[in-house]
Amino acid sequence: MDSRVSELFGGCCRPTGAAFRGRGGAAPGGGGGGSGSKAKKKSGRSRGGKANNPPYLPPEAEDGNIEYKLKLVNPSQYRFEHLVTQMKWRLQEGRGEAVYQIGVEDNGLLVGLSEEEMRASLKTLRRMAEKVGADITVLREREVDYDSDVPRKITEVLVRKVPDNQQFLDLRVAVLGNVDSGKSTLLGVLTQGELDNGRGRARLNLFRHLHEIQSGRTSSISFEILGFNSKGEVVNYSDSRTAEEICESSSKMITFIDLAGHHKYLKTTIFGLTSYCPDFAMLVVSANTGIAGTTREHLGLAMALKVPFFIVISKVDLCSKATVERTVKQLERILKQPGCNKLPLLVTSDDDAVTAAQQFAQSPNITPIFTLSSVSGENLDLVKVFLNILPPLTNSKEQEELMQQLTEFQVDEIYTVPEVGTVVGGTLSSGICREGENLVVGPTDDGKFLRLKVCSIQRNRSACRVLRAGQAATLALGPFDRSLLRKGMVMVSPEMNPTICSVFEAEIVLLFHATTFRKGFQVTVHVGNVRQTAVVEKIHGKDKLRTGEKAVVCFRFIKHPEYLKIGAKLLFREGVTKGIGHVTNLQAITTKENGLEESLGPGQLSF
Repeated sequence: MDSRVSELFGGCCRPTGAAFRGRGGAAPGGGGGGSGSKAKKKSGRSRGGKANNPPYLPPEAEDGNIEYKLKLVNPSQYRFEHLVTQMKWRLQEGRGEAVYQIGVEDNGLLVGLSEEEMRASLKTLRRMAEKVGADITVLREREVDYDSDVPRKITEVLVRKVPDNQQFLDLRVAVLGNVDSGKSTLLGVLTQGELDNGRGRARLNLFRHLHEIQSGRTSSISFEILGFNSKGEVVNYSDSRTAEEICESSSKMITFIDLAGHHKYLKTTIFGLTSYCPDFAMLVVSANTGIAGTTREHLGLAMALKVPFFIVISKVDLCSKATVERTVKQLERILKQPGCNKLPLLVTSDDDAVTAAQQFAQSPNITPIFTLSSVSGENLDLVKVFLNILPPLTNSKEQEELMQQLTEFQVDEIYTVPEVGTVVGGTLSSGICREGENLVVGPTDDGKFLRLKVCSIQRNRSACRVLRAGQAATLALGPFDRSLLRKGMVMVSPEMNPTICSVFEAEIVLLFHATTFRKGFQVTVHVGNVRQTAVVEKIHGKDKLRTGEKAVVCFRFIKHPEYLKIGAKLLFREGVTKGIGHVTNLQAITTKENGLEESLGPGQLSF
């Protein structure tokens, strides 16, 4: 990570010239074909009616979930079966989602089809989808100019498979932003299906504590779900649906992780970003206050942890158009400065939202910006279109590789539920976890692992028999003694022989420190779901560090050993001091040295 990210934590923002505005109708995936514009006219039409699309899309990739088809008119039975097999592959690559570009050659040339050919092609595509148990939704149509007197179009179609065996596509989106920027209200409006009254009514269902309702400020991490069915329609709590009904009706689920905006709850926000492994982050900025408070810090955290983020400017109903434009330009300046190096893309139409979703997943530098109101509902639909089309970051092959590893579940939350017993919440990092499975949990304060049994599993508030790598869930552990558990533990397969450590080394960048960073300095270290104070034992090759400098540093946990992995992202803080890096070496204490806990206390379950 570039040390210039430190500008987002403690430095000033420097203007970098005129603001860039993303235009609707740009080809998904961007790029390609600029030099060929002399030979052919540019195809497609933007909002203003001018042709501004490149004549080519990027060439079709063999991997991924995007398929180009010139036309699908009356295929033979053999050809039809081949097309169906191809669709199954694309759906598998996109974990249940695929995008078909009809009227495009394999090399990306936008040829287009006449109306009759397009109608026949869509009919064939619908038959193919029915064969594999999927639904299709037309995302957009665009006219192209391809040396023809007859109007020709290309059509972009989303194919989504109806979920089977509860395996709907689940994306986690962390919600960041300054206090009072409208994060919880926006989530309330999206998930409840009702607009806010301007005084925070929409956010009341999201709060977990009385003091949050009284102050109107989120202090803990809460989860909200928004579903999309196979036709791309929103499924939320409107029409008196329960969470279980939303899960049953949805083929794609967005899980929002609502984080705290106030600076005194920063450790909670960092824990949410590091332990819950969000796929994306949504940075909410209030249009009337602009970049204030913790906004810059939250932006820096997302960049330091390499979480792709998009920006939502809220409360546009309270401001004049000039104020909103000023906030947009302020954001664009920060995004384009060297520490960020992002390309802002202002979304003002459905066409922009489709383009933004596809480019955002393909290029880490694209940052979509939405302007909306939770009171008037202005542009809310654009965010829904964007979330509906947003593809997963991992493909099916990476998912399969993770599932073949041994089971590892991160413990992020611990509850006691009446008539159920001890329940832990967290994310399955690798492997598969089934009901009735025997695992070991640890490390305890003395570095041991305890045996336990998974009694039942719930995912998105509905029962689930099998949990797969990358999914978040709660596991019921029956009468297991809650006092033996803490956040930061892991539940792993007994065959793993997990290694733990109290001393480890990390290659770090000191993002901000008021003076010099020396041996003996204490910091709070965040590595995944681990959060503990550590002391600096040694700085290799140097006596001290200043802001922006890199070094390999040896840390020692002051309380108890933790389960860490080499290569894990690390973030540390103490007051205004902040730094990032990754774990490079562990001084491991193996469970053979420390022993697996054999003596089972009251309520503990053995194999």
